Amino acid sequence: MTKVKESEKDTDYRLMRAVQNGDMVAFSELVDRYKNRLMNVIGRMLSSPDEAEDIVQETFVRVYQHRHSFNFQHCFSTWIYTIGLNLARNELRKRKKFKHYDISEMQGNEAEFAVDAKVPTRLPEILDAAIKELPEKYRAAFVLRDLQELPYEEVAKILDIPLGTVKSRVNRARMMLREKLRPRLESNNALSKSTLLPVSIL
Repeated sequence: MTKVKESEKDTDYRLMRAVQNGDMVAFSELVDRYKNRLMNVIGRMLSSPDEAEDIVQETFVRVYQHRHSFNFQHCFSTWIYTIGLNLARNELRKRKKFKHYDISEMQGNEAEFAVDAKVPTRLPEILDAAIKELPEKYRAAFVLRDLQELPYEEVAKILDIPLGTVKSRVNRARMMLREKLRPRLESNNALSKSTLLPVSIL
């Protein structure tokens, strides 16, 4: 009999049950599963990789501290993204004003972003800077939906807003980015009329 492959959700549940029983190996596995995904989201919400790393670490601390309060009727991914984004928002509120990456500051950091070889070298830098300039509410929706490729329904749960609001915020973010990026990207044929950006860098 062929063994049915464990789904992402089932793997998360299995690991979380083990973590609730004090299994630190299972906790390490959860960290490995989510640290890069969280970095990708939080890194685009905050103004420096160091700040993002601190928030990601704090997210995992909170996950462990509150492991017994996790509700298995919900997705683990929704729970951990909610914790991480709430911490990031608190950080933004604390500072009220936060600086954006200047594109010139990002030179030499191309390796931090997964880029298709055919895409112009500076495109990830330009994109990242443009995303950081989006208002927080549009940025969060865009990063979760278009960069993390989460379903609209899950984004709605994470951000605690109606599904229709998620869709309108994502569309608004795409329009804002398209306007910011169009002059730079059209010359490279990197912007199509039907999609925002090449799938390879999203």
